[in-house]
Amino acid sequence: MKLNVGGIDRILRIVVGIVLIALTLMGTIGVWGWIGIVPLVTGLFKFCPLYSIIGMNTCPMKK
Repeated sequence: MKLNVGGIDRILRIVVGIVLIALTLMGTIGVWGWIGIVPLVTGLFKFCPLYSIIGMNTCPMKK
């Protein structure tokens, strides 16, 4: 598994995931808020399957 999520992209994914899950648990938004698990997991593992499919990479290049 090649890492393809890095930097600000990773931070935003984690924050958005946590916010969506928290809003769902508080009852502010409906069940669809559990979709926040996807950006949370992709941010934590630094890997996004969709990025692999489309050939995108936000990780800094290693020298």
